[in-house]
Amino acid sequence: MKNGICYIVGAGENYGLEFERGMDDLVIAADAGLNYLEEKKIVPDLIVGDFDTLQYVPRGKNVLKLPAEKDDTDMSIAIKEGIRAGYGKFHIYCGTGGRIDHTIANLQMLSYLSEHGKQGLLFDKDCVLTAITDREIFFEKIDSGYISIFSCSDRSVGVYLRRLKYELHDATLTNSFPLGVSNEFNGMESSIAVKKGTLLISFPRGAERKIRWSVEEGLCNS
Repeated sequence: MKNGICYIVGAGENYGLEFERGMDDLVIAADAGLNYLEEKKIVPDLIVGDFDTLQYVPRGKNVLKLPAEKDDTDMSIAIKEGIRAGYGKFHIYCGTGGRIDHTIANLQMLSYLSEHGKQGLLFDKDCVLTAITDREIFFEKIDSGYISIFSCSDRSVGVYLRRLKYELHDATLTNSFPLGVSNEFNGMESSIAVKKGTLLISFPRGAERKIRWSVEEGLCNS
């Protein structure tokens, strides 16, 4: 697996492309995400889409033209191309806002990444979202801010919320009741773990710099 980050820029609302490409990174434009990259003078390594939003087909050997009628979204194919290229860390920009169905689809792709052993971050205006499957995620000290946890699985079993304002111990969350919404950081190192299932986690933008992921799945100690 490659050490760099796969940055994917979609055609949703642009709340800021706050990244600088490193030597080992990959940048993918999904359809009209190309416009946002061009505004920042960032040249993508790959351009993917059916280009219904961009309204023209770019030229070049790095263009993957997709049919308009397909089972995948442009974003999901961009993600799969990043996986195919050997990347395990994904930062997704401009993937929220606009059409709510595309936002939901991109949230589902966070689950897809997590369930395939990858790390995904989706950057919204004021928050960042990620997903974890059968594993634990740690946050360094964060003084304040809301953090919400939702079950993407029908049931997420063995959920632990440690050193947040509201703690859970070996709890079960479901995808039909928002028990984990509006928790809070309180200035301590904290963690979220799930023994079996996939959790969607929302936290303030900037807190992604204070994350540590468990090395392996299943590191959820009671």
